[in-house]
Amino acid sequence: MLRREFLAFVAALTASPALSQEAEKKGLQLSDGAAFDPNDVLEMARRLAQSPYVAPTRIPEEWTEIDYEDYVSIWFDVRNALWNDEPDTPLRLDVFAPGLYFPVPINISVVEEGIAQPLAFDFDLFDKTDKFPDLPVDETLGYSGLRLRAELEKQGIYQEFAVFQGASYFRAIGTGDIYGLSARGLAIDTASPNGEEFPDFRSFWIEKPTEGSKTFVVHALLDSPSAAGAYRFEITHGQPLVMDITANILPRRDLTNVGIAPLTSMFQYDQTNRSRFTDWRPAVHDSDGLLINNGAGETIWRPLANPVNLQVSAFVDNNPKGFGLMQRAREYGDFADLQAHYHRRPCAWVEPIGEWGEGSVTLVEIPTPSEIFDNIVCYWQPNGGLPAGSENTFEYRLTWGDDVAHGEGLIALNTMIGSGFDNDGIIVAIDFENGPTVPEDLSEIDIVVNGSAGNPSGGVVQRNPETGGPRLAFKFHPSEEKLIEFRAQLYKAGAPLTEVWLYRWTA
Repeated sequence: MLRREFLAFVAALTASPALSQEAEKKGLQLSDGAAFDPNDVLEMARRLAQSPYVAPTRIPEEWTEIDYEDYVSIWFDVRNALWNDEPDTPLRLDVFAPGLYFPVPINISVVEEGIAQPLAFDFDLFDKTDKFPDLPVDETLGYSGLRLRAELEKQGIYQEFAVFQGASYFRAIGTGDIYGLSARGLAIDTASPNGEEFPDFRSFWIEKPTEGSKTFVVHALLDSPSAAGAYRFEITHGQPLVMDITANILPRRDLTNVGIAPLTSMFQYDQTNRSRFTDWRPAVHDSDGLLINNGAGETIWRPLANPVNLQVSAFVDNNPKGFGLMQRAREYGDFADLQAHYHRRPCAWVEPIGEWGEGSVTLVEIPTPSEIFDNIVCYWQPNGGLPAGSENTFEYRLTWGDDVAHGEGLIALNTMIGSGFDNDGIIVAIDFENGPTVPEDLSEIDIVVNGSAGNPSGGVVQRNPETGGPRLAFKFHPSEEKLIEFRAQLYKAGAPLTEVWLYRWTA
């Protein structure tokens, strides 16, 4: 997906021109309802999993052949949002038009007092410019996604905080952030030679919230050729925004390459690989590292890479405490981008609830020449996968926001890699944050640096006058090596002072 275009479109929707004041506003309308219980979604998923997969009806081909400029020339007028005329309801629900990247319509229902009423599709609720092409409108059309808005900062001003659109993708932001990385309901066969399968959220049920509530409940039904699923999202906006998620996954076949709680992001370059790009900005990325708090109590920081060839890393674990993609570069000057504002992109942290057992946090890094493509994926991969016919429940808390620190030890603020003086080897410099545990005399700090090759030096620690924290620098000589794994950590009095820094260097 052309991610920068899509995110720019989402951000522009609330600023889109509205219909004239004279135009009639009908608003989103609800159809006749039927009794609903949250367990109904799981029963639907069970029936799907026990039946052959049936592909969803697609919208007319003319709608998917439009270009980006056509798609952004049609938008939902937010004055037609659901509950706009109910000031005591603390949520506004918007919808997205079909077309372009979104060929499959979704079903959206609203649940109130045990009754689910579907949203009726109404093409007239969208406004458009004269550039929008004349496309066929028939019974196959439907909304492609939904957006949630609430009073985040000012009374009477409803700002968006979550979007569900495209396959099983969803995005959220802490108050004050802008959209960046995404999450998904399920990842299947990521980085597989035979191609990845992208399950769809086919239906949504939004519970009508009570007056004053900051927490909203969304149910979703997932379907794909390989699995069905029932999901519950309990979303509480703020800084950070918190999603408590229950995912019930029912495979149709043995899923050996399956990702739980997947996150998707973009990393093009920073000071680890700046020399490969001629772009004028210091860095370009939505996330700069994978953070893991493993079951053994270690906190691991793995700076992201944009490799020449696709690479997959598996961090074996048992009952992980958490993992996520972080954006630790939080200053404007880290990117100097007046439009993308990468320093305001959120972090996303997955915190398992209960025991997830044995498996691995898996990181997939895909080469990309440009910032318009997502190229980073991480997820939990359970040992042995998920067998056909099984029911698997994963509960987790997904936190979106500015927080970049989880676990123990001083965090790595920045990693820099480049040639040594006169091209004598390669220098790695890691800036760690300052803190009360940092001794005045840095000679009290012990250094541990290990590499799978390259004969890394023992390293040296100096104080960074700007951060006040310690900088670890070491040198290595790759010779003919094409790949070297590094591990570094600082200690004081025999105890870890910093988190564990890991990096995979590739030629």
